[in-house]
Amino acid sequence: MAEHSPYVISILTLMTPLGDVRAKRMFGGYGLFLDDCMFALISRGEELFLKADDGNRDSFGALGRQSHGKMPYYSVPEGALGDWSQMEPWAMGATAAAKRTKKPKKRKPNKA
Repeated sequence: MAEHSPYVISILTLMTPLGDVRAKRMFGGYGLFLDDCMFALISRGEELFLKADDGNRDSFGALGRQSHGKMPYYSVPEGALGDWSQMEPWAMGATAAAKRTKKPKKRKPNKA
């Protein structure tokens, strides 16, 4: 397994209270997963974006946070990277959004 940058390690450490958060290389950066649901991404420029949907998108918009291109991931509010007490509501909202929007895996038909 390739080693993660200090920034990725710091984000994984910050997210420890959520449980077994894993970083997977993708999009030129990383996807962050909890329970097989991608709830955040770290861009190539090492900026954290959190998953949003109808349940939490307005919270990001109210603070003027920008999405990552056309993807439903929004930049983290100022101060949230400082400690878990500031990050917790945002991370919990992102994990909830990821679970609400997760598509069920397609089952392969049985061959007879």
